Amino acid sequence: MINSNNNTIDAKQIAQRTVFSILFTISFAHLLNDMLQSVVPSVYPLIKSRFHLTFSQIGLITLTYQLTASILQPFVGFYTDKKPRPYSLVIGMGFTLFGLLAVSFAASFITVLLAVSLIGIGSSIFHPDSSKVAHLASGGRKGLAQSIFQLGGNAGSAIGPLLAAIIVAPYGQFNLIWFCLAAFAGMIILSTIARWYQQQLDLKALNKNKAIADVRSSLSKKRVLFSLGILMVLIFSKYFYLTSMTSYYTFYLIGKFHLSLQQSQIYLFAFLGAVAAGTLLGGPLGDRFGRKYIIWISILGVAPFTLMLPYASLFWTGVLSVIIGLIISSAFSAILVYATDLVPGKVGLIAGLFFGLAFGIGGLGSAVLGRLADMTSIEYVFKVCAFLPLIGIFTGLLPNLNTKKI
Repeated sequence: MINSNNNTIDAKQIAQRTVFSILFTISFAHLLNDMLQSVVPSVYPLIKSRFHLTFSQIGLITLTYQLTASILQPFVGFYTDKKPRPYSLVIGMGFTLFGLLAVSFAASFITVLLAVSLIGIGSSIFHPDSSKVAHLASGGRKGLAQSIFQLGGNAGSAIGPLLAAIIVAPYGQFNLIWFCLAAFAGMIILSTIARWYQQQLDLKALNKNKAIADVRSSLSKKRVLFSLGILMVLIFSKYFYLTSMTSYYTFYLIGKFHLSLQQSQIYLFAFLGAVAAGTLLGGPLGDRFGRKYIIWISILGVAPFTLMLPYASLFWTGVLSVIIGLIISSAFSAILVYATDLVPGKVGLIAGLFFGLAFGIGGLGSAVLGRLADMTSIEYVFKVCAFLPLIGIFTGLLPNLNTKKI
């Protein structure tokens, strides 16, 4: 029960305190969510073989998933900014559960598309409100909070392919059903998060005068929109390149170095593990040194390594992929928090917009790169994508925000 006589003091204490228990719990829920979503792409070779698919059709599977995730997210974020729905987190995980169940029983290419669309809907519901939970629990250390939250997602994306290699690849598509247990566990965990989230909303409703004001931008509306546009271009660069790795890195390794599916999954796991580690570093470094500098280093700074990757031996391919994952992954937390500083008070909308954009670009990139691979080769795809981080030069057009460094 919230005491209305002490609500202003309580609100100030909560707003100023980083609630690590909530941050790590929502991060673990993010781990489960993204682990489950990464399982399907990790068994693409299995699905491609069973249904005799082309690379273009593999790209279409990713496009279907990513579009259902990306198109809905900004609308979900906009709606929940106005009318928060804490238990929507549980509903989102429920969609993911039913999507995985459908994939495990899918008997045709069309049913795979329908199944992954359910997983995409689950993602679109999960990300905006879970980002708001991280923001509420940040205590003002927004970069750190976003990095902890993102760490869970990236760790899940790394673990998913490894588990798929152990559980699914040797035994077949139906064994995806075991991952439904993790989705059910996620629903239970998110129900506890939802109760905490509701308590914060109740406290905020009692506290009419906001305890701590959001960072206010002194930029004009035109400048804010221009800056958001630049951030979207940078997101395009980052996620179009990451799509080449997450969707086609295993095919690249199998085709160029003649690895088995299980061996290629180990390399993918190493890359995604580096992505998880880089994500954890990006937010706190952005809090300390400024988010613009981290964006510079993360996107443009990775270009020399991406340009070397297509010409490297197997050993150096593994080394370079880890370096690339570590550097390029630090950008998203910095970009997202930078965007919320540009548009304060709209965390759900901004999170939905940028997560949705990331997923949409990933889906579009997968379809485009799949088509390009059919027309040329997987190796050619990696040579083309190597130039994408050079787009990071546009970071110089972003304004320096005078935000408090924690």
